[in-house]
Amino acid sequence: MTPWFTGLLTASSALSQPGLSNNTLASVRSRLLESSQASWELGTAAQALTEFSWPALSIYEKTAFPPPTHLSAALNASDVLDIAVKTVSKKPADSLPLIAGQGSAADPASIGVAVLLANWTRPDLSVTSFSKAASGQLEHLLHNTPRSAEGAISHRQDEVQLWADFIYMVPPFIAYFGALEGGYGAQALLQIAYDQCRLYRDALRDPSGLWRHIALGNWQDDSHWGTGNGWAAAGMLRVLETLNHSSEAHHFVGQQGNLTKWINEITAASWTYQKDNGTLYNVIDDPNSFPDTASTALLASVTYRMAAFTNDSSQIPAANKALKLVKKSIDSDGWLQDTTNPYTFHTPTEPGSHSPESQAFVLLLHSAHRAWIKFLSRK
Repeated sequence: MTPWFTGLLTASSALSQPGLSNNTLASVRSRLLESSQASWELGTAAQALTEFSWPALSIYEKTAFPPPTHLSAALNASDVLDIAVKTVSKKPADSLPLIAGQGSAADPASIGVAVLLANWTRPDLSVTSFSKAASGQLEHLLHNTPRSAEGAISHRQDEVQLWADFIYMVPPFIAYFGALEGGYGAQALLQIAYDQCRLYRDALRDPSGLWRHIALGNWQDDSHWGTGNGWAAAGMLRVLETLNHSSEAHHFVGQQGNLTKWINEITAASWTYQKDNGTLYNVIDDPNSFPDTASTALLASVTYRMAAFTNDSSQIPAANKALKLVKKSIDSDGWLQDTTNPYTFHTPTEPGSHSPESQAFVLLLHSAHRAWIKFLSRK
């Protein structure tokens, strides 16, 4: 074996970490499907299932736009489309949001990409329910939701309040809508998706690069909540990849550069607080907080994806440590342990309880790690 090839193998080995077993992944997926109930849980599940089981349909592939108009037995996205079908079938006729009566204006939009995919791939072209549902959700966000003085669309419906979570729920949907639409309409929507990321960063980012969780409104959360930073980084990543793989990519070169910088700000700042065992804390920079595998998994997934996107492996050792921790933290039933309570933000998940979104984060992490290994094999 030649020395240069030996060196390449050694370098690749140092940058890789064994992934999760198929049996573990099957259990994680089952627990995800049985536990996801809230609007953002369903939307996050749909995205995770797309990346995990149907990567050719995900925005991380060159095949993303346009998706196939006819799905096959081998590429049917049945679990993703099932979420879209059930959501649209339950939506009241007079509701613009995909799920009515939510305090959050943003969370229902997280299911929007799945609904758009269902519309694009519907076998009966006379069916208009998916198109109308997605268009109604977009109209509600752009015209019926309050905004900050700077133009940031509110995460909440009853007042202007900005949550880091918004970035995963809304801009990826708006961007995907635009990428499917094409033409001038596409450029306008893709710019809106980017602008919302920019406006939220302006409002929530601190000098360290970490984002505060919640600003404005009648209460705030100034902590650098781990999952909030994960939502922000992962949401901007989805917008970045949508821009990159859309037919309008050449119009958004500068925006892609900014998003790349902004995502790396969050991941780089986060990993400086990583503990020796691989975990991040629930409040990333608070040593009095508690370990949280959920945000650790989500931020590691972003790190693997960004390494493949930028060909920069400098943060991979941190992601590998995180993956190793997550693997050890999944119990025999497929539940991720040691997560934050997603409904209280600042308490651990109680014994016997589980975090549905954390199950999705595990699948996102596996899918991103798989993509990273594939990227390494091509180098």
